[in-house]
Amino acid sequence: MEERPAPSLRAEHITSGYGGVPVIRDVSLAVGPGEIVAVIGPNGAGKSTLLKSLVGILRVTGGRIMLGEADVTNHAPEDLARRGVGYVPQVNDIFEPLTVLENLEMGGYLLSTAQIRVRVGEVGNVFPQLPPLLKRRADKLSGGERKMLAIARVLMLDPKVLILDEPTANLSPKLADSLLSDHVKRLAGVGKAVLLVEQRARAALKIADWTSVLVSGQTRLEGRPAELLERQDFEELFLGAGTSTPASPEEDDDKI
Repeated sequence: MEERPAPSLRAEHITSGYGGVPVIRDVSLAVGPGEIVAVIGPNGAGKSTLLKSLVGILRVTGGRIMLGEADVTNHAPEDLARRGVGYVPQVNDIFEPLTVLENLEMGGYLLSTAQIRVRVGEVGNVFPQLPPLLKRRADKLSGGERKMLAIARVLMLDPKVLILDEPTANLSPKLADSLLSDHVKRLAGVGKAVLLVEQRARAALKIADWTSVLVSGQTRLEGRPAELLERQDFEELFLGAGTSTPASPEEDDDKI
């Protein structure tokens, strides 16, 4: 069996939640260069909570988060961005009143003017639909264009790890498949470590190298997608059968 790459980012037995109430408990996962790791699970499983904990938005109350060999548990999101972690949330992922170019410039806030110019060209090569739209306001973009801009903005700092929270939300099936199979897979192909929470779980399984199934805030299954699909209990866990913890308000966007 092919070995997984050495982790760029790994969570070790982390516990986190809201207001002192754990939503995820004892969750471990890892993602390495050139690898796509998909986290799937039923509504309220804690998928978005997990990502927010990894990027410093929520406080981790147990376990640790490692970036390479550095312990970055509970580091601020700004520090993680400087260290090479890019995060694209499901909502509020672009600055709507600004143009496409201004959004990209905001994404490169740590760079010099000359570096920003270079990076705009480079992310334009990744998303060739964006360069003709540089002067257009972000609120005038289509759903697919908005999501491309959201990812491109985060790519301005050339992160080693890219964390995506339901990137295909509100996109048509055709656009969703294109975003995952073309753009996300291409980013892994150039060496990014991609951690993905995706509502279209079956589409995510098609591009993922490794998958974790989160149920009621805990990892219930993990492995290569082909192996999971062969398990008799996979469908039951995927559909969230059995007892589950009620979703917190912050988990309302956690949908399969």
